[in-house]
Amino acid sequence: MLSLLRPLLAVCLYLQLPGGQGRIPGYNNGFHYQDISNGNGNGEIYFNGVRLHVESPEPSVSATRGSSVTLPCHYHYEPELTTPRRTRVKWSWLPANTITAPASPEAFTRETEVMVAMGNRHRSYGNFRGRVRLRRSAPGDMSLVINELQLNDTGRYRCEVIDGLEDESVTVELELRGVVFPYYSQKGRYHFNFFGAQQACQDQDATLATFEQLFAAWEEGLDWCNAGWLADGTVQYPITVPRDGCGGVDLAAGLRSYGQRNRLLHSYDAFCFSASVKGTVYFLKHLTKLNFTEAVQACASDGSQIAKVGQLYAAWRLMGLDRCDAGWLADGSVRYPITKARVNCGPPEPGVRSFGFPPLYLKFGVYCYR
Repeated sequence: MLSLLRPLLAVCLYLQLPGGQGRIPGYNNGFHYQDISNGNGNGEIYFNGVRLHVESPEPSVSATRGSSVTLPCHYHYEPELTTPRRTRVKWSWLPANTITAPASPEAFTRETEVMVAMGNRHRSYGNFRGRVRLRRSAPGDMSLVINELQLNDTGRYRCEVIDGLEDESVTVELELRGVVFPYYSQKGRYHFNFFGAQQACQDQDATLATFEQLFAAWEEGLDWCNAGWLADGTVQYPITVPRDGCGGVDLAAGLRSYGQRNRLLHSYDAFCFSASVKGTVYFLKHLTKLNFTEAVQACASDGSQIAKVGQLYAAWRLMGLDRCDAGWLADGSVRYPITKARVNCGPPEPGVRSFGFPPLYLKFGVYCYR
């Protein structure tokens, strides 16, 4: 803010001539400012001339994990300038788990810098370093290209263009296509505080779901009567068929919410979000059934590793994995994915069937990830 105030003050020094007469300031950046103090002593200026516009044709963009995505941002002047100008662009990011309302100036203070550029010089920051660049396909194109998309890249991105005293911006939301799934502890129902839920999802190659992701999953038919943490610290659960014990039969279908809960003291399940995986999840063909230890070793012997819950859900939802064979997963649970419901394969709708966390000495198949 100070860097913008200094040129403004410099302009104001030249606004008032002896005798109280104003003139166009000596500071010249291609824009025009006029004195409108008119005796009020504030030395205020107003803009009167070329205008900077920053726009995005797509307010939201969706992509898959591991792919590349372009967040569109373009700027132009009205009227158009006859000679090119040196402008500065700054891309910043507000993570999805902090987005609970439309963008506000207060929200921008929590943003993380992604990239800054001026002319041919640019710099990227943090986890985005080496993964981002500006597209520059035409004059005024400041679109951000992100490579090797990661689960945590979801959120709101702000493209800010700065030219002298002019500063305009636009936001673009990035969503990853994926799947939301409920997850509970081996100890049973409601054993995660917020931070435990975060870690549990991460251990299964997933992240805590956002409200928007859970809402979209509910619209697609997710029905689960156990409450779980979301990324914003609220506790909610989705109901498509109202019933007793899940808010009651008289309450309309929707997301039931407990609101914000104490992140340390309160315990619930988790709603996790997983996106596409680079590798392949498969059911290992083996001559015999395996206990958990044998299952881990069998995947390793096949040049793979035992699959995680988030990987199985992503393979089921996004890649059509369909297998009516129960198999061990990395967390010690036993599950199997069904895309085409059929006799002897569980309920009449598609889904990932779960046997919970059986004793580790029992024999099942195994799902591997390579």
